[in-house]
Amino acid sequence: MAWTAISTRNETPPIVRGGWLDALRFIVAALIILHHFQGAGPVPLADGLHPVFERGGFLLTNFFLIDSGYVLMRVYGASIAGGRMSAGDFFAKRFLRVWPAHIIMGLSLVALVVGGTAIGVGPRAPEWFAWDQLPAQLGLVQAFGIPGGYGWNAPSWSISALIGCYLAFPWILKALVRMGPWSVLALGVGLYLIVNQLTWSLLGYPVYQMPMGFGFIRALPLFFLGMTLAWFAQKVWIAPKLAGWSGIAAALMLAFVQYFDKHALVSLACISVIILAAGAIPTPRPSKWVEKAAQVSFSMFITNEVVRIAWFGVANVAIAKFALPVAAQWVLWGAGVMAAFVFAFLFHQIVDTPIQDRIRAWLKGQSRSRPRVATQPVVSLEG
Repeated sequence: MAWTAISTRNETPPIVRGGWLDALRFIVAALIILHHFQGAGPVPLADGLHPVFERGGFLLTNFFLIDSGYVLMRVYGASIAGGRMSAGDFFAKRFLRVWPAHIIMGLSLVALVVGGTAIGVGPRAPEWFAWDQLPAQLGLVQAFGIPGGYGWNAPSWSISALIGCYLAFPWILKALVRMGPWSVLALGVGLYLIVNQLTWSLLGYPVYQMPMGFGFIRALPLFFLGMTLAWFAQKVWIAPKLAGWSGIAAALMLAFVQYFDKHALVSLACISVIILAAGAIPTPRPSKWVEKAAQVSFSMFITNEVVRIAWFGVANVAIAKFALPVAAQWVLWGAGVMAAFVFAFLFHQIVDTPIQDRIRAWLKGQSRSRPRVATQPVVSLEG
């Protein structure tokens, strides 16, 4: 492969809806559902198929956090750095994107637990629904050392951690735009390695095993790595063929090493290459189906744990009452997985999209009502 396969002279293709990055978002969201459901079948998938199903939370959360930093950098980086969007506007836009759906699902889970208990079918593990854990979770502050957040819709800790990343995003961006692409990439990789070594030395475990209560410390280095990958991708053109083959090789390597163990740093490198490759491949014909799937991915993430609790709360009672055979149990398990996808789509269409349409209209009205003043760019993106 000639050196011209990597160049700073060619223009990097813009990211578009309906492309490879959108496809990745849906695939990761679907795998998150399988990870959360894998232990609810007659035999855990990690025992019957592949150990990656048990370690999927580690991999997919890393993917989710890196991809969030990458996409936000490429979508909002120029606007914020150029002074066309303030830090406050960015945070409001991002917070209002995630909090309404989160609070709806959190309160729905409360209603489910209270209602089920009232009719005599309360949760089989009530310790996962302790009331003192709920306030921090509903307020999305559980990833900052504030007591609470365990149980209930526990995966929302990553959304809580991202709230802190949203706050940090404009200030990190202000520093990165003054640096060259290779320096930024080295900084992103180096900072993660340093933080990982610090947690090993001080706490006795890697940064990816930080407790949920300190999830922000786990999330920020990964989010920052995603930002640096995006800054590199915007400045350094990668030939589509090289990007495609690199992405395939990284995906195969990721699947291979997971058969043996986590191999955290190797897995992290593979994830980074996959995201870089997806962003470097042009999308001449964006797919509306892929775009819609990606739009539903957030609803898939925020609703699947609630669906799992509700579905198997009923399914486990039926299995015990009617002594259902293993085959019937697998049918119930498969139906539960399908229910998670269907519920996410309906939630996206009926609940989340109308709410977000109103929020966008309100934010646009707020922006128009402000006095127009001439502003200078915060920094130049040409440096």
